[in-house]
Amino acid sequence: MQNPRPFASIVEHDETLIANWNTAVRPEDTVWHLGDFCYRCSEEYARSVFGRLKGRHRFLVRGNHDRISVRLPWDGIVDVARVVVSGPDGVAQGAWLSHYAHRVWPRMHRGDLHLYGHSHGTLPGTEASTDVGVDCFGFRPVTVDEIRTRLAENAREGMP
Repeated sequence: MQNPRPFASIVEHDETLIANWNTAVRPEDTVWHLGDFCYRCSEEYARSVFGRLKGRHRFLVRGNHDRISVRLPWDGIVDVARVVVSGPDGVAQGAWLSHYAHRVWPRMHRGDLHLYGHSHGTLPGTEASTDVGVDCFGFRPVTVDEIRTRLAENAREGMP
């Protein structure tokens, strides 16, 4: 369920998210941001925030509030993406990335995961699909291992 954001101001919000990003992300990491990077701010401000964020490669899966975000120096901007990550026991596993939740997605019948944002924790996850927005993970980016833990919790709770 969505909780109100626990910040007294937008400055506190932004500074917390920047600090949390830089705690979670190493300089050599690849980050996929699943949309709505910035909202109602100037391009200059968005660039200043972007410039403070760690990560060797940063990709944007475009969200509904990414009008300014698409002018930032991302390594790539897409509407959806399929990436391959190291799966359990080192076996490659696909992940379908979108800003929006899907009921079905390509290769789901072959074990690909689906990761999305947009819903701010209001949609229940399943054993193969979950909201990875900051609202769901302590206002910070998450690793593939943390996502797998969440998917396993969903499975134990009996979510389809």
